[in-house]
Amino acid sequence: MRLLNRSAGRLSRHRRSRLAGLVVMLLGLVMMGGLYAAVVSPSSADEKSAKADEELINEGRQLFLVGCSFCHGQNGEGINSENGQYGPSLVGVGSAAVNFQMGTGRMPMQTPGQQAPAKAQVYNEDEIEAIGAFVASLGPGPATPTEAQISLDHLSEDDRRAAIVRGGQLFLTNCTACHNFDGSGGAMPNGKYAPSLKNTSRTHLYEAMLTGPQQMPVFSDEVLNSEEKASIIAYLNTIHEEPGKGGFSLGSLGPVSEGMFAWLFGIGGLVGFAYWIAAHTTRTEKKKA
Repeated sequence: MRLLNRSAGRLSRHRRSRLAGLVVMLLGLVMMGGLYAAVVSPSSADEKSAKADEELINEGRQLFLVGCSFCHGQNGEGINSENGQYGPSLVGVGSAAVNFQMGTGRMPMQTPGQQAPAKAQVYNEDEIEAIGAFVASLGPGPATPTEAQISLDHLSEDDRRAAIVRGGQLFLTNCTACHNFDGSGGAMPNGKYAPSLKNTSRTHLYEAMLTGPQQMPVFSDEVLNSEEKASIIAYLNTIHEEPGKGGFSLGSLGPVSEGMFAWLFGIGGLVGFAYWIAAHTTRTEKKKA
Protein backbone atom coordinates (compact mmCIF):
# COMPACT_ATOMS: atom_id res chain seq x y z
CA MET A 1 0.00 0.00 0.00
CA ARG A 2 2.83 2.38 0.85
CA LEU A 3 4.52 1.46 -2.46
CA LEU A 4 1.42 2.39 -4.45
CA ASN A 5 1.13 5.68 -2.61
CA ARG A 6 4.75 6.49 -3.36
CA SER A 7 4.27 5.70 -7.11
CA ALA A 8 1.15 7.85 -7.24
CA GLY A 9 3.02 10.69 -5.62
CA ARG A 10 5.85 10.50 -8.14
CA LEU A 11 3.37 10.54 -11.08
CA SER A 12 1.59 13.51 -9.56
CA ARG A 13 4.89 15.39 -9.24
CA HIS A 14 5.80 14.55 -12.91
CA ARG A 15 2.42 15.81 -14.12
CA ARG A 16 3.08 19.13 -12.43
CA SER A 17 6.45 19.39 -14.22
CA ARG A 18 6.87 22.11 -16.86
CA LEU A 19 8.03 19.53 -19.43
CA ALA A 20 4.98 17.29 -19.05
CA GLY A 21 2.81 19.29 -21.43
CA LEU A 22 5.57 19.43 -24.04
CA VAL A 23 6.15 15.66 -23.86
CA VAL A 24 2.43 14.93 -24.22
CA MET A 25 2.17 17.28 -27.22
CA LEU A 26 5.18 15.66 -28.93
CA LEU A 27 3.73 12.19 -28.37
CA GLY A 28 0.42 13.32 -29.86
CA LEU A 29 2.14 14.79 -32.91
CA VAL A 30 4.13 11.61 -33.47
CA MET A 31 1.01 9.46 -33.23
CA MET A 32 -1.00 11.70 -35.58
CA GLY A 33 1.87 11.86 -38.08
CA GLY A 34 2.16 8.09 -38.15
CA LEU A 35 -1.58 7.69 -38.58
CA TYR A 36 -1.64 10.26 -41.44
CA ALA A 37 1.26 8.57 -43.22
CA ALA A 38 -0.44 5.19 -42.96
CA VAL A 39 -3.74 6.51 -44.36
CA VAL A 40 -2.78 8.94 -47.14
CA SER A 41 0.70 7.91 -48.23
CA PRO A 42 0.79 6.85 -51.92
CA SER A 43 0.82 3.15 -52.57
CA SER A 44 3.61 1.48 -54.47
CA ALA A 45 1.25 1.05 -57.43
CA ASP A 46 0.60 4.81 -57.52
CA GLU A 47 4.31 5.53 -57.33
CA LYS A 48 5.00 3.13 -60.19
CA SER A 49 2.21 4.71 -62.24
CA ALA A 50 3.56 8.22 -61.67
CA LYS A 51 7.05 7.07 -62.59
CA ALA A 52 5.74 5.37 -65.74
CA ASP A 53 3.87 8.54 -66.73
CA GLU A 54 7.02 10.61 -66.24
CA GLU A 55 9.03 8.21 -68.37
CA LEU A 56 6.34 8.29 -71.06
CA ILE A 57 6.38 12.09 -71.10
CA ASN A 58 10.17 12.15 -71.38
CA GLU A 59 10.05 9.66 -74.24
CA GLY A 60 7.40 11.77 -75.97
CA ARG A 61 9.49 14.90 -75.55
CA GLN A 62 12.45 13.28 -77.27
CA LEU A 63 10.27 12.21 -80.19
CA PHE A 64 8.66 15.65 -80.30
CA LEU A 65 12.02 17.44 -80.46
CA VAL A 66 13.09 15.31 -83.41
CA GLY A 67 9.91 15.26 -85.48
CA CYS A 68 7.67 18.17 -84.41
CA SER A 69 9.69 21.02 -82.88
CA PHE A 70 10.75 22.48 -86.24
CA CYS A 71 7.17 23.70 -86.82
CA HIS A 72 5.68 23.75 -83.31
CA GLY A 73 8.67 24.88 -81.21
CA GLN A 74 10.63 22.98 -78.61
CA ASN A 75 7.95 23.52 -75.98
CA GLY A 76 4.93 23.37 -78.30
CA GLU A 77 4.59 27.16 -78.26
CA GLY A 78 4.21 27.40 -82.06
CA ILE A 79 6.44 29.19 -84.56
CA ASN A 80 5.59 32.26 -86.61
CA SER A 81 7.59 33.56 -89.55
CA GLU A 82 7.42 36.55 -91.87
CA ASN A 83 5.53 34.44 -94.41
CA GLY A 84 3.01 33.12 -91.94
CA GLN A 85 2.72 30.48 -89.29
CA TYR A 86 4.75 27.29 -89.55
CA GLY A 87 2.87 25.49 -86.81
CA PRO A 88 0.28 26.58 -84.21
CA SER A 89 0.74 26.36 -80.47
CA LEU A 90 -0.04 22.95 -79.00
CA VAL A 91 -0.50 24.16 -75.44
CA GLY A 92 -3.94 23.02 -74.32
CA VAL A 93 -4.83 20.86 -77.36
CA GLY A 94 -4.55 17.65 -75.30
CA SER A 95 -3.67 14.13 -76.32
CA ALA A 96 -6.89 13.76 -78.34
CA ALA A 97 -5.65 16.21 -80.99
CA VAL A 98 -2.30 14.42 -81.19
CA ASN A 99 -3.93 11.02 -81.56
CA PHE A 100 -6.20 12.29 -84.35
CA GLN A 101 -3.60 14.22 -86.33
CA MET A 102 -0.87 11.58 -86.08
CA GLY A 103 -3.17 8.56 -86.08
CA THR A 104 -4.67 9.61 -89.43
CA GLY A 105 -1.24 10.44 -90.84
CA ARG A 106 -2.03 14.14 -91.25
CA MET A 107 0.94 14.98 -89.07
CA PRO A 108 3.80 15.32 -89.58
CA MET A 109 2.84 17.26 -92.69
CA GLN A 110 4.93 16.44 -95.75
CA THR A 111 4.44 19.66 -97.72
CA PRO A 112 2.67 22.96 -96.97
CA GLY A 113 -0.86 23.20 -98.34
CA GLN A 114 -4.35 24.43 -97.71
CA GLN A 115 -4.94 21.49 -95.39
CA ALA A 116 -3.22 18.29 -94.35
CA PRO A 117 -4.56 15.20 -96.15
CA ALA A 118 -4.94 11.83 -94.46
CA LYS A 119 -2.16 9.36 -95.26
CA ALA A 120 -0.34 6.39 -93.79
CA GLN A 121 0.91 6.76 -90.21
CA VAL A 122 4.52 7.82 -89.75
CA TYR A 123 4.67 6.93 -86.04
CA ASN A 124 3.43 3.73 -84.42
CA GLU A 125 0.79 3.62 -81.68
CA ASP A 126 3.28 3.61 -78.78
CA GLU A 127 5.12 6.63 -80.17
CA ILE A 128 1.87 8.51 -80.73
CA GLU A 129 0.84 7.76 -77.14
CA ALA A 130 4.17 9.08 -75.84
CA ILE A 131 3.97 12.30 -77.89
CA GLY A 132 0.35 12.74 -76.77
CA ALA A 133 1.43 12.40 -73.13
CA PHE A 134 4.08 15.09 -73.63
CA VAL A 135 1.66 17.49 -75.35
CA ALA A 136 -0.94 16.84 -72.63
CA SER A 137 1.67 17.84 -70.03
CA LEU A 138 1.98 21.30 -71.65
CA GLY A 139 -1.50 22.30 -70.56
CA PRO A 140 -4.96 20.86 -69.84
CA GLY A 141 -6.83 19.73 -72.93
CA PRO A 142 -9.15 17.01 -74.27
CA ALA A 143 -7.90 13.50 -73.49
CA THR A 144 -7.97 10.57 -75.88
CA PRO A 145 -11.48 9.07 -75.61
CA THR A 146 -12.03 5.66 -74.07
CA GLU A 147 -13.99 2.80 -75.61
CA ALA A 148 -16.84 3.49 -73.18
CA GLN A 149 -17.18 7.04 -74.54
CA ILE A 150 -17.46 6.10 -78.20
CA SER A 151 -19.67 3.04 -77.75
CA LEU A 152 -23.39 2.51 -77.20
CA ASP A 153 -22.96 -1.06 -75.93
CA HIS A 154 -24.18 -0.08 -72.48
CA LEU A 155 -27.65 0.68 -73.90
CA SER A 156 -30.43 -1.78 -74.51
CA GLU A 157 -31.39 -2.70 -78.07
CA ASP A 158 -34.35 -0.31 -78.16
CA ASP A 159 -32.36 2.53 -76.59
CA ARG A 160 -29.52 1.91 -79.05
CA ARG A 161 -31.88 2.21 -82.01
CA ALA A 162 -33.33 5.41 -80.58
CA ALA A 163 -29.81 6.77 -80.08
CA ILE A 164 -28.90 6.00 -83.71
CA VAL A 165 -31.99 7.86 -84.91
CA ARG A 166 -31.01 10.78 -82.67
CA GLY A 167 -27.47 10.61 -84.07
CA GLY A 168 -28.84 10.85 -87.60
CA GLN A 169 -30.80 13.96 -86.68
CA LEU A 170 -27.72 15.55 -85.11
CA PHE A 171 -25.59 14.66 -88.13
CA LEU A 172 -28.11 16.08 -90.61
CA THR A 173 -28.34 19.27 -88.56
CA ASN A 174 -24.65 19.90 -87.84
CA CYS A 175 -22.53 17.99 -90.37
CA THR A 176 -24.20 17.57 -93.76
CA ALA A 177 -23.40 21.11 -94.92
CA CYS A 178 -19.75 20.04 -95.26
CA HIS A 179 -19.61 16.24 -95.16
CA ASN A 180 -22.75 15.57 -97.22
CA PHE A 181 -25.74 13.50 -96.16
CA ASP A 182 -23.85 10.19 -95.89
CA GLY A 183 -20.40 11.46 -94.91
CA SER A 184 -18.87 11.33 -98.41
CA GLY A 185 -17.30 14.77 -97.99
CA GLY A 186 -17.27 17.66 -100.44
CA ALA A 187 -15.54 20.78 -101.70
CA MET A 188 -15.21 23.94 -99.62
CA PRO A 189 -14.02 27.50 -100.36
CA ASN A 190 -10.35 28.49 -100.80
CA GLY A 191 -9.20 25.11 -102.04
CA LYS A 192 -10.21 23.24 -98.90
CA TYR A 193 -12.47 20.22 -98.61
CA ALA A 194 -14.40 18.19 -96.08
CA PRO A 195 -12.92 14.67 -96.10
CA SER A 196 -14.91 11.50 -96.47
CA LEU A 197 -15.84 9.85 -93.17
CA LYS A 198 -16.35 6.35 -94.59
CA ASN A 199 -12.92 4.96 -93.71
CA THR A 200 -12.42 6.86 -90.45
CA SER A 201 -12.28 4.93 -87.19
CA ARG A 202 -14.76 5.57 -84.39
CA THR A 203 -12.02 6.98 -82.15
CA HIS A 204 -10.85 9.44 -84.79
CA LEU A 205 -14.44 10.51 -85.52
CA TYR A 206 -14.93 11.27 -81.83
CA GLU A 207 -11.61 13.13 -81.62
CA ALA A 208 -12.44 15.20 -84.71
CA MET A 209 -15.66 16.40 -83.09
CA LEU A 210 -13.88 17.01 -79.79
CA THR A 211 -10.90 18.96 -81.15
CA GLY A 212 -12.12 20.56 -84.40
CA PRO A 213 -9.18 19.90 -86.73
CA GLN A 214 -8.36 22.50 -89.39
CA GLN A 215 -11.56 24.29 -90.54
CA MET A 216 -13.93 22.02 -88.62
CA PRO A 217 -15.73 23.62 -85.66
CA VAL A 218 -15.20 22.26 -82.15
CA PHE A 219 -18.10 20.25 -80.73
CA SER A 220 -17.10 20.23 -77.08
CA ASP A 221 -19.00 18.30 -74.42
CA GLU A 222 -20.95 21.48 -73.71
CA VAL A 223 -22.22 21.48 -77.32
CA LEU A 224 -22.56 17.72 -77.90
CA ASN A 225 -22.16 15.47 -74.90
CA SER A 226 -20.37 12.13 -75.00
CA GLU A 227 -23.47 10.06 -75.73
CA GLU A 228 -24.55 12.38 -78.55
CA LYS A 229 -21.13 12.06 -80.20
CA ALA A 230 -21.35 8.28 -79.85
CA SER A 231 -24.83 8.39 -81.42
CA ILE A 232 -23.52 10.27 -84.47
CA ILE A 233 -20.71 7.73 -84.86
CA ALA A 234 -23.18 4.84 -84.60
CA TYR A 235 -25.38 6.48 -87.25
CA LEU A 236 -22.44 6.84 -89.64
CA ASN A 237 -21.44 3.21 -89.13
CA THR A 238 -25.01 2.15 -89.80
CA ILE A 239 -25.40 3.97 -93.13
CA HIS A 240 -21.95 2.90 -94.30
CA GLU A 241 -22.74 -0.76 -93.61
CA GLU A 242 -26.01 -0.68 -95.53
CA PRO A 243 -25.88 -1.46 -99.29
CA GLY A 244 -26.83 1.29 -101.73
CA LYS A 245 -30.44 0.97 -102.86
CA GLY A 246 -30.76 3.92 -105.21
CA GLY A 247 -28.99 2.68 -108.33
CA PHE A 248 -25.95 4.75 -109.30
CA SER A 249 -24.68 6.50 -106.18
CA LEU A 250 -22.67 9.08 -108.18
CA GLY A 251 -20.22 9.19 -105.32
CA SER A 252 -23.05 9.97 -102.88
CA LEU A 253 -22.11 13.63 -103.19
CA GLY A 254 -25.71 14.78 -103.30
CA PRO A 255 -27.07 17.62 -105.48
CA VAL A 256 -23.67 18.61 -106.96
CA SER A 257 -22.94 15.34 -108.73
CA GLU A 258 -26.61 14.63 -109.37
CA GLY A 259 -27.16 18.05 -110.95
CA MET A 260 -24.08 17.66 -113.13
CA PHE A 261 -25.24 14.22 -114.25
CA ALA A 262 -28.69 15.62 -115.06
CA TRP A 263 -27.23 18.45 -117.18
CA LEU A 264 -24.60 16.42 -119.00
CA PHE A 265 -26.44 13.17 -119.60
CA GLY A 266 -30.09 14.13 -119.13
CA ILE A 267 -30.50 17.47 -120.86
CA GLY A 268 -27.43 16.83 -123.02
CA GLY A 269 -28.91 13.56 -124.22
CA LEU A 270 -32.23 15.25 -125.03
CA VAL A 271 -30.47 17.99 -127.00
CA GLY A 272 -28.46 15.40 -128.92
CA PHE A 273 -31.59 13.37 -129.67
CA ALA A 274 -33.45 16.48 -130.88
CA TYR A 275 -30.50 17.36 -133.12
CA TRP A 276 -30.51 13.83 -134.56
CA ILE A 277 -34.24 14.03 -135.31
CA ALA A 278 -33.81 17.39 -137.05
CA ALA A 279 -30.88 16.13 -139.14
CA HIS A 280 -32.73 12.93 -140.07
CA THR A 281 -35.81 14.92 -141.16
CA THR A 282 -33.67 17.14 -143.40
CA ARG A 283 -32.07 14.18 -145.16
CA THR A 284 -35.51 12.62 -145.81
CA GLU A 285 -36.83 15.80 -147.42
CA LYS A 286 -33.75 16.03 -149.71
CA LYS A 287 -34.33 12.48 -151.00
CA LYS A 288 -37.99 13.25 -151.85
CA ALA A 289 -37.00 16.34 -153.81
